Amino acid sequence: MIGSVALLLWGVRMVRTGVTQALGAELRRLVALSSRNRIAAFFSGLIATTLLQSSTAMALVIGSFAGQGIIGLSAALAVMLGADVGSTLAAQLLAFDIKWLWAVLVAGGYVLYSSRESAAGAARAIIGLGFLLLALQELSVAAVTLREAPTLRVVLGAVGAEPLIALGIAALLTWAAHSSLAIVLFVMSLAGSGVIPVSVALTLVLGANIGGAFAPWVALAGSPPAARRVPLGNLLMRGVVGLAVVPFVDYAAEWTSSFVEDAARSVVLFHTAFNLGVALLGLPFVGVLANLLQRWGDEPAGAGDEGKPRHLERSVLDTPSEALACALRESLRMGDLVATMLHDVIAAIEGNDQIPLKDIEKADDTVDRLHEAIKLYLVEASKAPMTEEESRRLLEILTFTTNLEHIGDIIDKNLLGLAAKKVRRQLSFSAEGLEDIRAFHARVIETMRLAANVFATRDVGLARRLFADKSAMRAAERNATESHFVRLKDGRPESIETSSIHIDIIRDLKRIHGHLTATAYPLLEAQGDLAESRLRNQSTKDRRDDLSLSVSGRT
Repeated sequence: MIGSVALLLWGVRMVRTGVTQALGAELRRLVALSSRNRIAAFFSGLIATTLLQSSTAMALVIGSFAGQGIIGLSAALAVMLGADVGSTLAAQLLAFDIKWLWAVLVAGGYVLYSSRESAAGAARAIIGLGFLLLALQELSVAAVTLREAPTLRVVLGAVGAEPLIALGIAALLTWAAHSSLAIVLFVMSLAGSGVIPVSVALTLVLGANIGGAFAPWVALAGSPPAARRVPLGNLLMRGVVGLAVVPFVDYAAEWTSSFVEDAARSVVLFHTAFNLGVALLGLPFVGVLANLLQRWGDEPAGAGDEGKPRHLERSVLDTPSEALACALRESLRMGDLVATMLHDVIAAIEGNDQIPLKDIEKADDTVDRLHEAIKLYLVEASKAPMTEEESRRLLEILTFTTNLEHIGDIIDKNLLGLAAKKVRRQLSFSAEGLEDIRAFHARVIETMRLAANVFATRDVGLARRLFADKSAMRAAERNATESHFVRLKDGRPESIETSSIHIDIIRDLKRIHGHLTATAYPLLEAQGDLAESRLRNQSTKDRRDDLSLSVSGRT
């Protein structure tokens, strides 16, 4: 029984992660674009969760959207009502006698994974579905023995006499498993095998629904209030209706039995009917509930979340010039955060302390959130008619913020990884090597300041200076590398031990420098200062040099 439940949980997880890998971006886009009215939001949540098969995962995504201001609270609550209904459809399918398909699905998923690497996400989801069916089959076998166990009869008799205890047990199990689908399927299997009566199974299903809404609220405990309001609203709607239904589970058991004779089908029918009922009752009142939730947990003034945009005013989206000015201010704030990360990373590289690493990792998460918010804001702003100059400025802002996001990733994923490796191995750079890294880092810091000024002022002279710095940086990289190899040749122990880390740090700083100098490209292209191909220019220069030599020779 324990092994079957574990396989059931693992199968649900594989389906969820596989669908996320294959269709995650499209599902998030669907939800974000379909949130303009509550009906569209409801159906987008239903479709997305039918594929994803996790209302908990959907609650985390929608909570994140609400926290960033991408979706309004009332629309987010409507999405969650659709997600709750969508999460019941898989249970409806799995209630049919199709458990024998597990072998076909596992084999087919393996063949798909082996033949097409690009289909890894879909293959994972198919194999996970096969594991689900296998787990249900094994649960049915185990339940036959459990049905005759006298101890289980005593326990279930006590639980059946106290429905609130059964409700609480199911809610706790669902919170621990983070999957209401898995618990509902488990209950369905027990009811279908005659281990528990239908009335007790329906009470457990109510508990699973409440526990499924409780899990994401706990998971978002450290998030801003705007993000936590979404799962809280869903928990309130499910909880209130669930508690109201508890006294009537016996009537519900009779009602479901009048439609279907199979106990397992009765359980999943009730599961779907309950969530449809919550949706029908909740949809007309999501606006009222959203207004009530808005009064809860307001952040104190000046203590806002760093990742929450401060300048992206949605009221000016119809005026492109103002919207672009707002995006510019937010982009410069994002640039300040990246500059702080870049400034602090040298301390992580020099020392042997893990604390700076954690702070920079958090800062990168903040930068990612700001980048996403600015990008979506610019998409909204681009829907209004723009002049050619405004369109060009929009592209400059988008390019600048994208480069900043890439820089944040290089710092977080690459430079911090190198610093962590140095800490783990307790290595130290040679004095000369550390000085080379500091000097190279200082040049990149200076370039960061110049790039921000070029972006803010659009000064062509500064842009030319920024672009010209590429040649100087190439020379600095060459000098630093040559100095390092000289120390290797001399057999310096510190240089030998840290050689790969030293070279990789210089390389990553050079990559950051390249992203920064890209700030000058749009301005210089608009001025006609950049040719389409540097190679062609070099070829022209070579021909001129050959001509000069020829003339000189004749002279």
